[in-house]
Amino acid sequence: MQSNEAVCAAEFSPNGKSVVTASVWDARVWDAATGKPTSERMKHDAAVVSAHFSPDGRRVLTASSDGTARLWDAVSGKAIGEPMKHDAAVTSARFSPDGRVVLTASADKTARLWDAASGKPIGEPMKHDATVTSARFSPDGRLALTASADKTARLWDTASGKAKSAPMKHDGEVTSVQFSPDGRRLVTASADNTARLWSAAGEPIGEPVRHEGKVNSAQFSPDGMLVVTASADKTARLWNAASGKAIGEPMHHDDEVLSARFSPDGQRVVTASSDTARVWNVANHPTAPKPGSAAR
Repeated sequence: MQSNEAVCAAEFSPNGKSVVTASVWDARVWDAATGKPTSERMKHDAAVVSAHFSPDGRRVLTASSDGTARLWDAVSGKAIGEPMKHDAAVTSARFSPDGRVVLTASADKTARLWDAASGKPIGEPMKHDATVTSARFSPDGRLALTASADKTARLWDTASGKAKSAPMKHDGEVTSVQFSPDGRRLVTASADNTARLWSAAGEPIGEPVRHEGKVNSAQFSPDGMLVVTASADKTARLWNAASGKAIGEPMHHDDEVLSARFSPDGQRVVTASSDTARVWNVANHPTAPKPGSAAR
């Protein structure tokens, strides 16, 4: 999947048959098998920094440096409804597990909830002391997890907007956060070159895993047994989520790897780096990974 601009992020559709990419000026849906585009370009007025499918795969949600998040038809690439606006760049946007609510993070130091049908804000913003770099729902949708340039991640009650734990601290900007599939653990990625596991109560678990550069993203596999990280050291890596040990060989790019995501079946990983998104074959078992050849 080759773009003419830097690819910021890439993600599989829920059925694993498509990939959506976010690049400097647009987002686009591609056939995961052939690497050919299947939608028109979904354009913002500035860089598109993230793009995600809705749980049913019918819509795409984008976040942009133009200060908006937008919904799009995944087949046609046409915009749906009005943009969801922040006072500064939107750094990430995610659907709730039921697809009815959107959670956005912004450089205006807040995360916000929105009605996915109307695009109207829900409740009060969740505030950090610096840019909110990432925000994710828990599997049951009752909690939100945010990451910030203030070097912390935080848990919030989505009903009240109130913090649910003490800040989870790194030694650098927290770039990415995610819940495990069962909601019992959290994983954070940081500019301090590490990714860390935490309990759902915000307590650290084990030792951090380390790269030789900033860790841009970290994600659990669908079964929660693995973590994949993407780093400025030009690699993505698989880790045993229980032991923290590296698995197999790094997945190499020629430039900084900005994101890495598992396919819904856990057997593939899609990575985004510079102007290229690549799909890798990996075995969904913590002791027997088989990194395969990458496909453009």
